[in-house]
This record gives sequence, structure tokens and C-alpha cells, in this order.
Amino acid sequence: MRVRFTAIRSPDATYRTLGWLCLVVGINQLGFGSIVPIVPTFARSFGVSQAAAGLVISVYGLGRLLFDLPMGGLAERVGRRKIIIIGEVVTAVGSLLCAVAGTFPLLILFRFIGGIGAATVLTGAQVVLADITMPQTRARMMNIYQAIFLCAVGIGPSLGGVVADAFGTPAPFYAFGFLSLLAAVVCFLRVPETRHLAIARAADAKQPAMAMGQALRMLLRQRGFLLIGLVTFVQYFARTGALFNLVPIIGHDRLAISASATGAALSIASLMNFATIPLSTIMMHRWGRRGAIIPGTIVCGAAFACLAVAFHYPIYLAGMFLWGLGGGVGGSAPAAYAADMAPPGANGVTMGIYLTLADAGYVVGPFLLGWISDRAGAGTALFITAGLFAVAVTFFALFAPETVHGRNHRTPKEIAVAAD
Repeated sequence: MRVRFTAIRSPDATYRTLGWLCLVVGINQLGFGSIVPIVPTFARSFGVSQAAAGLVISVYGLGRLLFDLPMGGLAERVGRRKIIIIGEVVTAVGSLLCAVAGTFPLLILFRFIGGIGAATVLTGAQVVLADITMPQTRARMMNIYQAIFLCAVGIGPSLGGVVADAFGTPAPFYAFGFLSLLAAVVCFLRVPETRHLAIARAADAKQPAMAMGQALRMLLRQRGFLLIGLVTFVQYFARTGALFNLVPIIGHDRLAISASATGAALSIASLMNFATIPLSTIMMHRWGRRGAIIPGTIVCGAAFACLAVAFHYPIYLAGMFLWGLGGGVGGSAPAAYAADMAPPGANGVTMGIYLTLADAGYVVGPFLLGWISDRAGAGTALFITAGLFAVAVTFFALFAPETVHGRNHRTPKEIAVAAD
């Protein structure tokens, strides 16, 4: 088994798998990014409040939240490749239906379907990444994935803004549906199955693969896993509740800028994420996962404090720049931190529960911040978001153990002992 494990983990095969996975997720996220500038205004076109418009984003997150863990468990049973393909098809169906939704309740339903597809795709992709990486290479390879992911999301809003201005607000939903189907075809043709890698790793280490319930209990007893879940919860809360919901509305209502200008600002943030990914890799190599997570989270909080007082477009752009910088510095460090803690043979469960904690923020953020915005203004909602970053990074800095110090990897058992 050891010889076979070495063979299937050859660098060429690993990077080929990573490359095709990045292409699939990049195509998917190009489509997702294209709808970001228009979702709040499209929802408002049905004559609903800002809180209700936030619900359109929240329900997408609810689909992800409810299906992250089940899809992680399904990936352990039927394989990663199959669920990614199914997820792309479901995403396409949900997006195309959103484009033709005639009523607000139908839009809510179709966005929920899209969220199920997103949970399936992104959980499958994260499990593949956990399968093909080792602790020593995880930061570099996850950051390559993160770079492609963010580059696609960064280009998407500009593309979506132009498409919406030229062909109408629903048009980016059609584009997202087409791109999701294209991603499904690429995955079917090129992405290999990787479930056997996790099985082989457990056998190579002479450790039996844990059952789902046992792995869950172990993870939820680890202070570090719960705290990285808190940090990622706040990141998703801010991304969907503030960045995707309030920031476009500020651009439209407060600054009176076009969908294209809003999309350009969002693209600046994502492209700044992309540009600083190498810095994140260096920081994790030198100072471990915490060395990237802590400063990245601080800068993200500062970004929303800046956006709260953005009454002119240059300040708006400065806030987006800081968000991009903070997200890039943090990079894939939270996902790498979670993957480091995976029990033997439980990559699917680990990444599933990690994304479940994260997507709880996806669900809560848009509606809650929309509600606060309706009553106290968007600036207040953004200051509250900045405060949540401060709370999360303080708890993480004080109580979360490191998982990797430079090149010295700590096993999940060692991490659990340290956390206790």
C-alpha cells in the first residue's frame, strides 16, 4: 500500500489534478461573480425592502448551510468527482430559473436551489484539495486554488456589470447558468477521482478511517477548529451581508454610480486578493497559519470601517482595496488550518463541517445587516461588521493553537492535546 500511495501522489499527477480543479471552480466562480453586482438591485426590482433583498442572498447561503455537511459525507461514500458534476448542474438550473422568476417568492426558491448546487461544488472541491495536499505543500497548493478562485470572482463583477448594463439585469443569471454547465463538462472530462488518496493516507499511517460521528465529535472538541470556524463565520457574514448586499446598495443609493462602476470596485477587491496570495504563502511558510490569519482578519475589519464612512467614490475604492488586501493576506490559511485538523480518512466530514460553520455566516449576514441598515443606516451595519472582525480575531489570537510551524507538521491528535 505504501508503494501505491507514493505512486498516485506523484507531483505531476497532483498538479494536473489541481490545475483541472482550478479550471472547473474558476469557470464556476466567474459566473458567480457576474451576478454579485446585480443581485440586490434585481431583488429590489420586485418592490421589497432592503432586509427582504438581503433574504435573496441569505437563502442562497441557507442552501449551502444545509447541504455542506451532507455533501461532505456523500463525498466519502460516492466520490468527489460525481458530486462536483451534480453540483454544477444544480447550480445551472437554479441560476437559469432565477433569470425568469416572475415573483419574489419564486426568486427565493430558485436562489435556494442555486445554494444547494454551490454547497455541492465547493464542498467537493475542498475535499479534493484536502486529498491531494500534504501538510508541507498545503499552503502553497491551496493558495494556487485560492488565487484562481479569487481571480475569477474578481473578473466576474465587471463582466456582470457590463452584461447587465447592455442586456438587462437578468442577463448575468443566464451567463452563470451557461458557465456552470461548461464547468460540469470540464469536470466530467478531466478531473479524476481522489477518494482513494484519503483512504491510502490512512492506511499508510496505519490509522483506521474514522466514522462520521466519531470524526465530528473529535472536531467539535477542538478549540482551534471551533475558533477558525468563528473567524470564517465572520468572513462569510461580512462577504454576503455587507459586501454583496450593502456595498452595491451604497454605490447605487449613496454614491449614485452605475452597475459597471460597482462591479469595477468589487473587481479591485478580488484582484487585490489575487495579487497578495504569494504574500500569504510566504507568511504561512515562515510563521504558520496564525501568521496569515490574524493580520488578514484585522485588515478585513478595517476595510468595513472605511466603507462605513465612504461618501465619495475614492474612499469606497479604498475600502474595497483594504478588503482585497486582508482577504489576500489571509488567503487560504483558514481552510488549510481546518484541513490540518482532519482525522484520518475524514477529509470530507472535516471540510463539510468547516463549510457549515462558515455558511452559517452566509445565511445570517444578509438578512441581519439588511434589517440593521433599514433601521439605523448602512454605515451602522458596516461598523458592526468591523466590530465582529475585532471580536473574532481577538479570540483566535488568544486561544487558537498553531497547526503548522514552518515545515513542522502537528498531527490532529497532537493539535487536540494542545487545544485541551
